[in-house]
Amino acid sequence: MNNFEYYNPVRVIFGAGEIKRIGAEAKALGSKICLVSYKELSFLKPLIEKITGLLEAEGLEVVNFFEIEENPDIKQIEAGAALCKAEQVDLVIGIGGGSAMDASKAIAAGALYEGDLWNMVYSRHDDVKAVPPTEAIPNIQIPTLPATGSEMNQCAVVSNNEIKEKSYIWSPCIYPKVSIIDPELTLTLPAYQTACAAADTISHVLEIYLNGEEDSDLQHYFQEGVMRTVIDNVEKVLENPNNISARSHLQWAATCAINGWASPGDAWTPIHQVGHVLTSLHKVPHGASLSILMPAWMETFNARKADQYYRFATNVMQVFAVGRTREEVIEEGITRFKEFLKRIQVPVSLAEANIKKEDLNDILNGVVKVSFGNDGNLACNPVVSKDDVMEVLTAAL
Repeated sequence: MNNFEYYNPVRVIFGAGEIKRIGAEAKALGSKICLVSYKELSFLKPLIEKITGLLEAEGLEVVNFFEIEENPDIKQIEAGAALCKAEQVDLVIGIGGGSAMDASKAIAAGALYEGDLWNMVYSRHDDVKAVPPTEAIPNIQIPTLPATGSEMNQCAVVSNNEIKEKSYIWSPCIYPKVSIIDPELTLTLPAYQTACAAADTISHVLEIYLNGEEDSDLQHYFQEGVMRTVIDNVEKVLENPNNISARSHLQWAATCAINGWASPGDAWTPIHQVGHVLTSLHKVPHGASLSILMPAWMETFNARKADQYYRFATNVMQVFAVGRTREEVIEEGITRFKEFLKRIQVPVSLAEANIKKEDLNDILNGVVKVSFGNDGNLACNPVVSKDDVMEVLTAAL
């Protein structure tokens, strides 16, 4: 195992119906609240109205910032931060999936930040010039999608549409004070978003599992447990969207996948780095970008860490290994995983996202520009070169 330091101060309130506690929890942290959610509220409107009523019942003043779009742009963050400053807001509440929660955390930091808000973002890995925020308005998170885990971490992913880049803010000051994780809030999720969320959750642990430190027994068992929990439950939800038990398992798995428990001393996310470019250049939904890239990544690199891929095949994909060669077991593990992604109807090829061979150089250049280090490689164990990334992209066609 690697040495590590771990810290997570988020207080979690988990369970069906727990949204009823938002009024009391908010009152303990502030008196003027900014609710942050999507420009297109659609199925979230009844929830927003309920939350607003619970806050106002506690005598709290509410202002709304419903301007967030998928993969929130820095201009949306600037507008939200300006509103919070003008209204002298003392608590921000994010309601929705990763885009809404990340935006609310970035807005909470941006309201107290001096200078260009894009400077908060780690937009270059070869020459880091980011100045992360050191203070933020307190935030509460209410997730309605079991995917990003933003409700229990110190990360907020932000896009810059002008320069077509997507990267992250990373700072302890944006940890939520409280997160109310109520699985009932995911009952109205469309099937496709549910499936993409499952791919995102799996990727959060799969990337570390396959690309990180090999001598991390407890972490690997934890990662396997998260992956199996998602695999065991997502199809139940797709078959019966009202299965609150399966919804609960998916929601808690998503939170645990990226709150730090699965990765102390070991936090490699190279597939995400490539996926962000698919999103910024081609508007591929985040979870879909990962479902496309994961099988191609595995097909490309399985020989580099055969022991770990064998373990994935047997422990996660439940391949029966007796009487079979190591290579056969690994190959079937990857095949079963790809078949699982197809069953839940997420894309597994770039062609399904209308991305062609002639687009690959621009994608590669985008990955190199943002995510390659000053050693000329993408951080991974072992490191990944430009040629390696192109091999993955080609395999994903």
